Amino acid sequence: MMKNKKTKNGKSIEKASFASFLLFGQFKAILLFVFVTCSLTVLPETADQQQKKHLSGTVSDASGAPIIGANIVETGTTNGAITDVDGNFYIEVASNAIIRISYIGYLEQNINTTGLIKINITLIEDTKSLEEVVVVGYGVQKKVNLTGAVEQITSEVFDNRPMSNVTQGLQGVIPNLNISLADGKPDRSASYQVRGISSIGQGGSALVLIDGVEGDPTMLNPNDIASVSVLKDAASAAIYGARGTFGVVLITTKNPSKEKTSVTYSSNFMMKSPTIVPDMVTDSYIYANMFVEAYSSYYDYARSPSTFHKSVPYTQDWHNEMAKRRPGSGKPEVETDSNGNYFYYANTDWYDLLYKDRTYGTDHNLSVQGGTERADFFVSGRFYQQDGIFNYNSDDYSIYNVRAKGSAKISDWLRVENNMGLSQKDYFNPLTVADGNVWYGLESEAEPMSPMFNPDGTLTMAAAYSVGDLWYGKSGSKSKKRSISNTTSLFASFLNNSLRVIGDITYRNTDNREVTRRVPVPYSPREGVIAYLGSSTNDYAERNSTTNYIATNLYAEYEKTFNGTHYFKGMLGNNYEQSTYNTINTRRNGLIFEDADDINMTNGNGITISSNYEKWRIAGGFFRFNYGFKDRYLLEVNGRLDGSTKFPVDKQWGFFPSVSGAWRVSEEPFWQLNNKAISDLKIRLSYGSLGNGNIASYAYRELFNISQMSRLINGTLNQKTSVPGVIPDGLTWETATTSNIGIDMGLLYGKMRFTGDAYIRKTKDMFTVGIDLPAVFGATPPKGNYADMTTKGWELSLSWQDKFNIASKPFQYNIRVTMADYLSKLDKYNNPEKDLGGYLDARVNYYEGMTLGEIWGYVTEGFFTSLDDVNNHASQRLYFASNSGTWLPGDIKFKDLNNDKVIDYGTNKVGDPGDRKVIGNTTPRYTYSINLGAEWNGIFLSAFFQGVGKQDWWPGTDNALFWGQYNRPYNNIPSSMIGNIWSEEKPDTYFPRYRGYVALQSTRELSVVQTRYLQNVAYIRLKNMQLGYNFPRKTLLPLKMEVARLYLTAENLWCWSPLYKHTKNFDVGNIYGEDIEAKSAAGSGGTNSIIGNGGNSYNYPILKSISAGLSITF
Repeated sequence: MMKNKKTKNGKSIEKASFASFLLFGQFKAILLFVFVTCSLTVLPETADQQQKKHLSGTVSDASGAPIIGANIVETGTTNGAITDVDGNFYIEVASNAIIRISYIGYLEQNINTTGLIKINITLIEDTKSLEEVVVVGYGVQKKVNLTGAVEQITSEVFDNRPMSNVTQGLQGVIPNLNISLADGKPDRSASYQVRGISSIGQGGSALVLIDGVEGDPTMLNPNDIASVSVLKDAASAAIYGARGTFGVVLITTKNPSKEKTSVTYSSNFMMKSPTIVPDMVTDSYIYANMFVEAYSSYYDYARSPSTFHKSVPYTQDWHNEMAKRRPGSGKPEVETDSNGNYFYYANTDWYDLLYKDRTYGTDHNLSVQGGTERADFFVSGRFYQQDGIFNYNSDDYSIYNVRAKGSAKISDWLRVENNMGLSQKDYFNPLTVADGNVWYGLESEAEPMSPMFNPDGTLTMAAAYSVGDLWYGKSGSKSKKRSISNTTSLFASFLNNSLRVIGDITYRNTDNREVTRRVPVPYSPREGVIAYLGSSTNDYAERNSTTNYIATNLYAEYEKTFNGTHYFKGMLGNNYEQSTYNTINTRRNGLIFEDADDINMTNGNGITISSNYEKWRIAGGFFRFNYGFKDRYLLEVNGRLDGSTKFPVDKQWGFFPSVSGAWRVSEEPFWQLNNKAISDLKIRLSYGSLGNGNIASYAYRELFNISQMSRLINGTLNQKTSVPGVIPDGLTWETATTSNIGIDMGLLYGKMRFTGDAYIRKTKDMFTVGIDLPAVFGATPPKGNYADMTTKGWELSLSWQDKFNIASKPFQYNIRVTMADYLSKLDKYNNPEKDLGGYLDARVNYYEGMTLGEIWGYVTEGFFTSLDDVNNHASQRLYFASNSGTWLPGDIKFKDLNNDKVIDYGTNKVGDPGDRKVIGNTTPRYTYSINLGAEWNGIFLSAFFQGVGKQDWWPGTDNALFWGQYNRPYNNIPSSMIGNIWSEEKPDTYFPRYRGYVALQSTRELSVVQTRYLQNVAYIRLKNMQLGYNFPRKTLLPLKMEVARLYLTAENLWCWSPLYKHTKNFDVGNIYGEDIEAKSAAGSGGTNSIIGNGGNSYNYPILKSISAGLSITF
């Protein structure tokens, strides 16, 4: 057994060599910081006074048309001018001045004006193709010289799109960057998965870096982003070692413009609403008829109901009276008898009471930037505010961001830069004390005949279980997250910039505070009586956590081209990072009064105090070597030696190499094809192996757990300890080895570009469950490096851009289409019998040869057509359509695949699954996107579609939004189900004979996973659409403006899916999500209503929005 134990103060026993290395890293970081600080005190040099001259000229495009508003700047100064409506400019400059001419969409030019007093300049349009620079690990490269699989998008993705956080804006944009959001909450983020499932053992996700250091994209201002690069293969990610095993996402913020000082302000006003609002039957008479049918049929038509559920009794007299009180009858919703009992006759639309018709938000951004050759600055601020979607106790959200970025050239060889960011977001999440979340309460407790209020203004029980809890407005969770970071960097260059030294130090502090209050809800079951719902959750809780993060980097690179033929670039450096996390949680019951806002205002005996501590450190040395011969043959070698405190003492260090190469076929002398056909062709190959370092800090250590008992002993909740899990000997890193082949191609003079990649990733030694051990072992079998997995996939990207004239004005348009796919299979797993696990579950045990995401189930043959059909069919005695097990015409008929006259699951092993087989897969296949854009005469229009080509979803049990009263007879009924239920007159419907409880649990006919109700959730979504107008520069110049833009933007405006043929109560975007906050509350004494057996759809809706915006630059 491994002896590497965590001690009580949270620190681990480590080798002296590793500690010394880390100590040296910290010492180096301190020296670096002192050096930078001292450097900042050095004043820049002053330029010698030189003789001045008057310089004039004209700036035009390739067609000769004047360019209005082009910037002309004398380099090294703040002296500048702007071209007028005829493209003319006039400026006073030094006699030997170099001027820089720039304009958006054109390549920048630098011209030496010595001996010139008049000059005509032609700007060339920037096609952003071969010369495009791509951000890679610890640097940049020209796209044409890339040898690895790297995808980059620019700030255009975020332009004119007010969004609550960056993660939501990136979804679907980059092929094989898989982002699955649990729901549509404004602060919701997700793990970034690159090229599929990372590991079934330790898990892990892509490393996300913001300006070179780890960061949270949800705390970032989207308007600050310059580019997002995704390093997909091992060759491009190896420079980050163990943390880059499953891809790296590099987010780079904007740098200051070195032209004249400019101020940009943008403002957006938004209207938002759910993309899907469940459409349920609100006519209580129809509801009651179907309720009686569902209830009695489950009991073989031998019983009649006496109550709907907890709150409403059922009688035939009530039913007859309800027939007279259909919607629009104008009769009272509540009657009271002589004993004070309420009788409800409402026709309530609970979702109309839950949601606002629309909610509003605003987004304001202000940035100021400017500079010269010697110093520059960029300061931005943002405030985003979004009202909640609920009518009561709504979930308001806000975030503000501030960024200050600047640099100073201390001398000709030294530049210092500072980058500071501050963010804070606040969110209120309402909670319900009854069923965990309001959506479950609506479906299980809120029948349409119950109104919100009784005649005396008290809540009904149905309301207390659902929307009434929000109306009462006392329960909820307030969260505040604040992050401040600062990075100071130095850039030194020598030997005519052939040798460069870069160093930086980063500090970031992140604070989280969450306050939760849960208050019992008063309601009236009968006149004059007040009862309380949720008495067990009468408490107040606080959670405070802090994360302190430090990172330093120091590296040097040498770049040189010899004899115009041999290009060489080498880099060598090291990195150190440290993160310390502390959290404390306190909870106490017994609120003194319902509006208590401090834990001192509680007096209960149920006191819970818990805390957590985590610290990790990593250190690494890395190198990169690039060689190019005549820009034709390209080679790159990367390597990193990584050390991490997350691993066992004797396994803390690992070396991770990679190699990649490319052949630019189009640069060969024999390449004689016309550029109109293929203008550029490059073939890439890469191979590399990386260890998985994205794991929990103490996953490989034996840990004692100290917690509070759930039972009172002598009136006290005592502490208890648990035996640590057994850790086997010989544990090692999970490793992922990736092979990649790619092709980059330009066609039709570069107007069309194609990129394609195919890859194989083998993940070995995954940390998974061990073999079953005899009971005398006395503990859970230890995990170990027992599993291997292979992921195969591909991705394609095709783009086209061109222009032509309409009414003598250029019409520019562009199209970009991407598609990606992957599939993962287990090559080894510790399940020698290939046992499938729960035979009632859509999810199965892992086994060797399994394709991840498999759904096992029965083939639905249809419905029984007669009693003879029932008697002559294979026995379905393991399953039930009624409480007695009686099968009737209209009930589900399963196919006897093995012809043994019994519908069963065999021995529940892969080799003998009975009549079950693989019927679907949860993996999203063939993810794609389509981006369309056009601009003419200042008017621009764009549309972005994204979707999934193939994916399956089993609705799961206890999912009333799908099954309605098939789940429970008293559940609400989806309107789409009306007219689609089997009867002798309509035998060809989608749903079977109407029976309650058969989709609820266990072995009932609709709880059994089967082909008929397995849903195809492929989809296409109009993710974003924009229409806007850029005002002409000649109109803006008298107003001292450079740019002014008006625009309309729509998000999630439309979606289509085969799922919507059967139900429109779900958005396909969050069917696999869950209400994380409700689940957390349930783990603290509440109830958990998350759906089991495959579906998790009682959650916050995806939102659609329409916004109007204005952007102005002075």
